[in-house]
Amino acid sequence: EVQLVESGGGLVQPGGSLRLSCAASGFFFSSYIMHWVRQVPGKGLEWVSSINSGGDVTSYADSVKGRFTISRDNAKNTLYLQMSILKPGDTAVYYCAKSAGVTPDYWGQGTQVTASS
Repeated sequence: EVQLVESGGGLVQPGGSLRLSCAASGFFFSSYIMHWVRQVPGKGLEWVSSINSGGDVTSYADSVKGRFTISRDNAKNTLYLQMSILKPGDTAVYYCAKSAGVTPDYWGQGTQVTASS
């Protein structure tokens, strides 16, 4: 059974940092492209970042470029998102997702990130 379990979310003051993790199981993790996507309640999904299977190619939305870093540890079947200089606009539920190609085919349950004073 495929599972993606996000953790590390929470409440942080603007300007602060958080590190999200996504533990993967039930599939060959190191063969898949991985993504972080976020959603504000009542709004659509926003793509945040992606990383290739080997971990050496990354891409970011303009809204997070220079503040967020995606990485993966294929030996631990884990995806990460290091978030720095958090803004109130980063408040959302963050999901990790996997894909064989461009379009994600499985999502986790999400973790809430709130940047507020």
